[in-house]
Amino acid sequence: MLFHSGRESLESMSSLILFREFPQIALSAQKEKVREKIQNTKKVLEEVLQKKDVNYESVIRPLNDSMEELQEEFTVLSHLNSVKNSEETQKQYTEILPEITEFHTELGQNEELFKLYSQIYEKEKSYLDRPKNKVLEDAILQFKLGGVGLPDDKKSRLQEIQLKLSDLSNQFSQNLLDSTNSFEMKIESEEDVKEIPESDKALYKNEDGTYTFTLQFPSYNCYMTYGSNRSKREELYKAYVTRASGNGKILEEILALRDESAKLLGYKNYAESSLATKVADSPEQVLDFLQKIGKLARPVAEKEISELKKFAGTLGISDFQAFDSAYVSEKLKKKDYDFDEELTRPYFEKNTVVKGTFSFLEKLLGLKFEKTEAPIWDPKTEVYHVKNGSEIIARLYLDLEARKDKQGGAWMNHWETRNKLSGKTILPSAFVVCNFPPSKDGAPSLLNHSDVVTFFHEMGHALHHLCAKIEEPPVSGINGVEWDAVEFPSQFLENFAYEPEVLDFFAFHYETGKPIPKELAQKLKDTKNFLAAMGVVRQLEFGIFDIRIHLQKYSEAEVQNILDTVRKEVSVLFPPGYNKFQNGFGHIFSGGYAAGYYSYKWAELLAADAFFAFRSKGIFDEDLAVKYRTEVLEKGGSENAMVLFKRFLGRDPEPDALLKLYDLVA
Repeated sequence: MLFHSGRESLESMSSLILFREFPQIALSAQKEKVREKIQNTKKVLEEVLQKKDVNYESVIRPLNDSMEELQEEFTVLSHLNSVKNSEETQKQYTEILPEITEFHTELGQNEELFKLYSQIYEKEKSYLDRPKNKVLEDAILQFKLGGVGLPDDKKSRLQEIQLKLSDLSNQFSQNLLDSTNSFEMKIESEEDVKEIPESDKALYKNEDGTYTFTLQFPSYNCYMTYGSNRSKREELYKAYVTRASGNGKILEEILALRDESAKLLGYKNYAESSLATKVADSPEQVLDFLQKIGKLARPVAEKEISELKKFAGTLGISDFQAFDSAYVSEKLKKKDYDFDEELTRPYFEKNTVVKGTFSFLEKLLGLKFEKTEAPIWDPKTEVYHVKNGSEIIARLYLDLEARKDKQGGAWMNHWETRNKLSGKTILPSAFVVCNFPPSKDGAPSLLNHSDVVTFFHEMGHALHHLCAKIEEPPVSGINGVEWDAVEFPSQFLENFAYEPEVLDFFAFHYETGKPIPKELAQKLKDTKNFLAAMGVVRQLEFGIFDIRIHLQKYSEAEVQNILDTVRKEVSVLFPPGYNKFQNGFGHIFSGGYAAGYYSYKWAELLAADAFFAFRSKGIFDEDLAVKYRTEVLEKGGSENAMVLFKRFLGRDPEPDALLKLYDLVA
């Protein structure tokens, strides 16, 4: 049941505009399609290397088109391994992963191809358009990072390293998922769940009247926030922060191999090599940026934690611990703001939130979302066409509810990229995946406001890909966007989720249909920065830790020491000794953010500045919206992100915007 391949034209569209349909063939057959595309691309490579008439259209175009088709087939397998994980998906994905890694590594080390790219760039850069020049510039840099010019023995070693790193990252991710799914906490006493909202109790209650809580985030977060039994909170917390104990040795090996690969390429360390493709210039610049924010945020965070501990004492908790944080914070927010976030959840029913978010985006950016039928991988997945007026410009897949066979967290993954093949326009498509509370008969999926913010965030990523107008796949949509700028559109959009006039689009009671009371909507906005400084220093902890562990190779014990040191410098809430956060830090060990986690804060500055520009003129300012669409969303990775930002707002970003976002300046 899992898949059919091929592109299908839409009856409502021109036959010249095509989408792929999600395959419904066996996983093993999909794996063979990936192998077939690898071989096809190798043939294309042979052909372009033999061409006498060498130019962008004769060499770069056919190779990039073939690479795009390979990426699409491989994405099917990798996507299913994330959202419908099973022994079979693991088997097929793990089998093909070394082959695709080896292919990309060999391609990146191809001296003849590198010379062709360099030759074409020097010959044609004066009259090629900016997107094509960016394709060539990015590729030439990637060739250098891939080992072009190195002696054969170093090339061979670099290839071995890339294959091993690919395998280790997959192991890291799978270990985390397996350990998340292996734990359950049973609760028999009603006393232990007495503070849990009824809507959540219905989700986690068993037929025999007991309750089961797991490490899947909606379930975990529910008990950590509302669970009355402190020892049960600690039991759940300990299980969560000690997941995947074997990942300690894996991350040690990953760091050693990354360090070796960077030095083979002539860099001092992996952090330096990682930043070669980013906006930031050096690890020192990144650390300086993060530490400056830390100096401003930590004094505020210290006041927040002091207040939290003092309040915990009134609840009978004299030795405040990390596993008390969510529970005590929720109660303090109720006290200080006369605000119970649980009162908002009935107004955030998942389907209504989705529909209302689409209405908001139509007013903000002029986009429409029309539900359509297409092959899917899970019955709860929904498919939409994205339209600009009557014109379909993209396809969006939403897979929003948690389930046991899905990796945790939330993400956007692109599938197709806008392109032109033989005169036919290939439209972009993307997947938005979240882990919201699962709905079941008689119990809809009711979201926390943080879930709403998450949905806005991932939709920001999706729009960045789906609104593309560039028809060169390597720099269209999110492709080619510098990693420390790729979070700009997502963080920009999530800021709107707090605005009362935006909540008006979707915050309706799931039973009565009544809109959220204005005072409740205002309290959501007023509490946005409740304990915000603690959140900021926590993100700084992750970002500084990430850079420092990539300055050389470190052992598992040394990684722990570095994390402990960073916490002493910037943190205010110190976890118990058994906490092994790093073993679950998938962003940097299996998710592409290695020596790049700082990107969230770096891009958040751009996002905050852009958001305040909109708010100062009125959220729905048409001129700003047009500039944002045309200069940021439609251009994708076709130009440097800072160039596009300056063109969008007509100036450099204002540094105080990030501090203003968190009320850290007057």
